[in-house]
This record gives sequence, C-alpha cells and structure tokens, in this order.
Amino acid sequence: MKAGIVVFPGINRERDMAIALEQSSGAKPRMIWHQETDLSGLDLVVIPGGFSFGDYLRCGAMAAQSPVMASIRAHADRGGYILGVCNGFQILTEAGILPGALLRNAALRFLSMDCHLRVERSDTVFTARYQKGQTFRAVMAHGDGNYFADDATLDRLEGQGLVALRYASPQGNIPLGNIPLGNIPQGDVTKDANRNGSARSIAGIYTPNLRVLGLMPHPEDLVDPLMGSTDGKPLFDALAAA
Repeated sequence: MKAGIVVFPGINRERDMAIALEQSSGAKPRMIWHQETDLSGLDLVVIPGGFSFGDYLRCGAMAAQSPVMASIRAHADRGGYILGVCNGFQILTEAGILPGALLRNAALRFLSMDCHLRVERSDTVFTARYQKGQTFRAVMAHGDGNYFADDATLDRLEGQGLVALRYASPQGNIPLGNIPLGNIPQGDVTKDANRNGSARSIAGIYTPNLRVLGLMPHPEDLVDPLMGSTDGKPLFDALAAA
C-alpha cells in the first residue's frame, strides 16, 4: 500500500506516523505539504496529529480549507483509504468527510495519558489484525477529543456499524451514557474509560464504505517494544497487508 502523510503548519506527529507505516510496510511514506494537490499513485492518505494552524478558530477548521483538502475529498470519493488521527480526525469532521464534531474535553483539561480502546468490528482494512471485542492500549494527547453528534447521527452510526472503536476499561467494559467524571462511583471498573466525555464512548468512526477512519487516540505511539507496547502495530500491519 502506497501511503502519503499530509503535513500542515503545526502538525507534529508526522514522523511518528511515518515510522509506524514504514515499520509495517517497509516503504517510506510520501510527505505531502498542505498546499500540494497531487495525490496520484497513493492508496492511503494519512492526516496525523498535532495543532494545525495553532488550532485557531476551532481545531482543524483552518486546515479543512487548505488546497490539499479538495484532493483528499476526491480521493475519498473514488474509494481511496484515509486515516485521520487526533487532529486528523478533527480535520476530517471539519471538512465534512466524517460526521460530528470534536468538542472540548469534559473536564476542560488537556489529556495526556494511556487509554484502552475496544474494537467494534474486525472486518475492515484498518482492524483486520484485531479481533472483534478485543481491547488494546493507545495514547491520548488532546484537549478537544470529546466526540459529539446529534442523536440521529449517532443512531445512524450505530445502525450502520460505523463505530470503529470505543473507549473502554482494560477488560473491555464500556461506560453507559455520558457520565461526568465526578459522578462516577469509586471502584467502578469503567470510571476512567471515557475521560474526554465522548458520546457513547466513541473513539473512532468510519465512512459508510469503511475506507475512511478517524480516531482520537494515537496507535502510532505504540508500535515498538521500546515504546512500552506494540498494541497499535496491528492497525499498521493490516494496512500494509491490504
């Protein structure tokens, strides 16, 4: 799979993403400056994390207007694969490629910590190396990761199987509803599962053709034993195998 990584001013995870992709595929991804519009020859376009344009206005709002985004929309329309992580997820929602929005975290604090994600389906190019219901560790690093959509949109995502990942306890338990952290009983196994307050504990979603994935946590941060875990590596192995 030939991959390209889009670089906006303020993006800071492009090297981490390149390492993860190259480690799994053996090929160096192409770096694409946001003013470029030629995505020819690419199977996968990745929008990595960071703070594009300093997160002015809203996270991802300015990046969504960059010249490259018209080409990314065209890439999506013709069935190309897209992975947006953290700021990349925010950019995809701001561009209208994925539904919903990423709001301020429930506690109004930047979160930098490990979390656990439960795989909701394993029959996609992104999750083929995981098992449905499997829980794996990932890294949170965001201030605006609180996924929001209206009830009709959430019901559609659920009904069409477009929820890719949910925040969960290490055992795979999912918080019911959106419970403020301060109201969760001590000792509840899911008390730390949904730290940012995302609706229905959603951490990542697909487009209906399952070729675009947006997620907030960083799987690319855990792809080597030297990082303390390889929990994120199956995602990149699956993409390389595709």
